[in-house]
Amino acid sequence: MEMDTLMQNLRRGLLAGLIATIVLSALMVANSAFEVMPAPDFPMMIADMMGKPDMPFIGWGVHFSVGVVGYGATMALLDARLPCDSHVVHGVILGFVGWVIMMVVVMLLLLLMPMFGAILAAMSLNTLNPVMTLALHLIFGAVLGWVYSWPFQVEASMPAARAH
Repeated sequence: MEMDTLMQNLRRGLLAGLIATIVLSALMVANSAFEVMPAPDFPMMIADMMGKPDMPFIGWGVHFSVGVVGYGATMALLDARLPCDSHVVHGVILGFVGWVIMMVVVMLLLLLMPMFGAILAAMSLNTLNPVMTLALHLIFGAVLGWVYSWPFQVEASMPAARAH
């Protein structure tokens, strides 16, 4: 892949990751406010795991970093290598893979850190949580792919060089 194309794809991926993360975050906040479906508060859970339960912005920072940088860069790097020509399908695939990774991490944490099980129990998680988190990851992936498919150039903001 040519360097200019790679940089353009990375910019598109980061923008797509940002917009998809904003959409996902809005759904999470709305769900917390209206209790539409059972879903854990992942930013709070991340802050708890980092030993900072009174600092949820740390969890939100990790959440946005993973969504923007992790998923955005992965979309840019893997989009051309995934099967079919649909960016939305590619995003959904990445969302599904991210959900599987998250489930494996949760299971490993449950096995290796008994305290993590107490945190999950205190959050009143139930058997619908994996289904709801899967739905959220698939929605995130669809938005990620949809935004990545937008036909626009993401310009790098660089100062113009002065002629001498």
